[in-house]
This record gives sequence, structure tokens and C-alpha cells, in this order.
Amino acid sequence: MQNQNSDTAATGLLAGMGAYLIWGFAPLYFKLLSDLSATEILSHRSIWSLVLALILLAVLGKLSGLREVLGSGKTVAALVLSTALISTNWLIFIWSVTNNHLLDASLGYYINPLISVLLGVVVLGERLRPMQWLAVLLAAAGIAYELWQFGRLPMVALGVALTFGFYGLVRKKTPVDSLTGLTVETLFLLPLAVGFLFWTSSPTSNLLDNSWQLNALLLAAGPITLTPLLLFNIAARRLNLSTLGFLQYLGPTLMFFFATLIYKEPFDSSKLVTFIFVWVALGFYSADALLQRRKLRALRKRAV
Repeated sequence: MQNQNSDTAATGLLAGMGAYLIWGFAPLYFKLLSDLSATEILSHRSIWSLVLALILLAVLGKLSGLREVLGSGKTVAALVLSTALISTNWLIFIWSVTNNHLLDASLGYYINPLISVLLGVVVLGERLRPMQWLAVLLAAAGIAYELWQFGRLPMVALGVALTFGFYGLVRKKTPVDSLTGLTVETLFLLPLAVGFLFWTSSPTSNLLDNSWQLNALLLAAGPITLTPLLLFNIAARRLNLSTLGFLQYLGPTLMFFFATLIYKEPFDSSKLVTFIFVWVALGFYSADALLQRRKLRALRKRAV
């Protein structure tokens, strides 16, 4: 039994690392499409993700579940909201990559877990432990410093963090598995995506006029969107939340290094201060998660 549990945990760890590594390397893919507008890339991402998601549901025999979801008015209403949130998140992220603001997106995904904690307090009535409060306040101080230094809020970072945080909250309260949920979300986006590609005057909107290399890149948006999601689901079922929480820093860390080392985005001392506040905040957040995990283990041992 112990070997089986360790095998399950190892599988979950590999799946989780794979998911966050793909999310972290995703900017390299979107940079290849920098000549296209963010809206056009989002349209293709929605269409090809839907095609692949429908194929996977058919292979897994879950198409009946899709019909069930679409037949529930309450679930559909929740997924309309989650569609608006995830499409906005995708649009901001794609724009940040193709317009040399990857550093801001990285900051947003660092802030995201703290936004999720805060939403738990405000919306779900959860109570924060002292170290969690300290983490949230430190992150807020980092954002306030940027506001004081530059006279503006880090809108890209906050946009990424807030849309993804609220998306996670909505999906948490919606009883739909990730693949079916994403299928419905991309289905809702389909009319807008197809309509945009017909309406826009972009010379690349018609696949028949493009090179096969460009079309291959556009079609790759499907697996690049769905593969990490499926790996994340595998990891979520096999790993505890604290381990999964640590893995989520892989993505923004890769983005940070790509932005500063490869794409040479400006990273002056003022921006460094904001990042330091957030990194220290995440240190307290992670330390609190570890302490809680040890306490739970101790309680289980006593119970046994």
C-alpha cells in the first residue's frame, strides 16, 4: 500500500511539474505569434481548444455529461461568468507577452495565490491565520509602492491576478469537471471568435491565405491550452494542496527569467522593490502552508 501511495504521489508530482512548466514556457509560443493581435490569437486559441476538447470528451465517453451541463440553467449561468473571466485573463496574458509586458504578467501570477486567499475571506467567509494576513499585507504594500513610485497601479499584473482569482472562485463553486467546463467555456466563445475572424481585416485571419507554418502554430493553441489543464487535474487528485501550491510558482518564475534574461524587459530598482515585497509575502504564505501541513500530520498520528 505504501509503494502504491508513493507511486501515486510521484505521478502527481510529475504531472504537476509538467502542467506548470508548460504554463511557464507558454510565453515562448505566444511570442512566435507577436505579429498577430492578441484578440486574433485568443480567437484561434478558443476555436482549436474547443475542437480538441470535444474530441477528448468523445474519446473519454463524456459527451453525455456535456449535454447535462448545458441543460442546467444555473450551471450555464455560472459558466457564462467563468467564460468572461478566463477569456479576459487569456487576452491580458497574450497581450502582455506580445507587447513586452511579460514581467507584469509574471508578477500577476505571483500575486494570484494571495488574491485567492483574500477572496476566500471576502466571499466565502474564511478566516486567515496571522501569517496569511502578513502575506496579503506585504503584497498590498508592494502594489502600493508601485502606485507611489510611478503614480499608477500595475494594471496588467492586477488584471491577470484578479481575473484568474475570480475564475478559480467561480469554478470552485460550479460542480463541473475541468475538461467539460473548458469545453463549455470555449463553446460560448465560439460565436465571438468566429465572428471576429470574419470581421477583422487582418491578412492572417483566413487560414487558406497563411503559410502552413503559421497555421500549425495557430492549431497548436489547442494542445497548449488543454495539455497542462489535464496534467493539472491528474496532479490535483494525487497531491496535497500545499505541494500543489509550491509547484504553482514554477510558471511565474520561468516567465520572470524569460522576461529579464531573454526578452530584456526593463527591470529597474523600483520594480525590484515590488517583486521583493511579493516574494517575501509568498515566503510567509508558503511557510504557513508547511506549518499547517505538519500540524495536520501530527493530529492524524495522534488520532491513529
